[in-house]
Amino acid sequence: MPPPFDLLPPLLSGLAVTAGLTVGGIIVAAVAAFTAGLAQLSRHWYLRVISIVYIDLFRGTSALVQLFWAYFALPMLGVELSAMATGIWVLGLNIGAYGAEVVRGAIQAVPQEQREAAVALNFTPRQTLWRIIIPQAVPAMLPPFGNLLIELLKSTALVSMITLSELTFQGQMLRASTLRSAEIFALVLVLYFLLAQIIAFIIRRLERKFAVGR
Repeated sequence: MPPPFDLLPPLLSGLAVTAGLTVGGIIVAAVAAFTAGLAQLSRHWYLRVISIVYIDLFRGTSALVQLFWAYFALPMLGVELSAMATGIWVLGLNIGAYGAEVVRGAIQAVPQEQREAAVALNFTPRQTLWRIIIPQAVPAMLPPFGNLLIELLKSTALVSMITLSELTFQGQMLRASTLRSAEIFALVLVLYFLLAQIIAFIIRRLERKFAVGR
């Protein structure tokens, strides 16, 4: 391959790790955000307390420290995860903690009249949540969720600290052996940009999908 594309094969192996971390992290973040966001609005105090502890813990500490703790300290407590699983869980839970506030805010922004109309129609609280409130709240959640998912993508560069050879780490290794810094990091920049554009495209498609019929 002509330069600088001869540098792509080793970078693509790192790109695969970064993409795997991002997809796995997004799934964990989405589940954690909805679970913790709904738990904050629960009538049960213990669910609210668990949710607040989770959110404050993950927002109030560094993602890098969380990665170190999960990978190096948890095995001493008998819980051992692979580096890939650790990266997915920690990054997903970290971004999910921020997403939980997005979910809570979007649900609370649904007009009270909508809830009163559901009561008038004799809907149960569960029916009101899933048929009336969630469909109206999801469009408001999507733009901030898109930003958080791109932050998750960028945070994958931290996992090299727990032995994973993701895209940035592969770039650094390649630079050390070839000294072609400008070409390598230009390619790394473009690859991150393309991944971020894929996430933004999917979010925009979802926004259009949920906007239909509103």
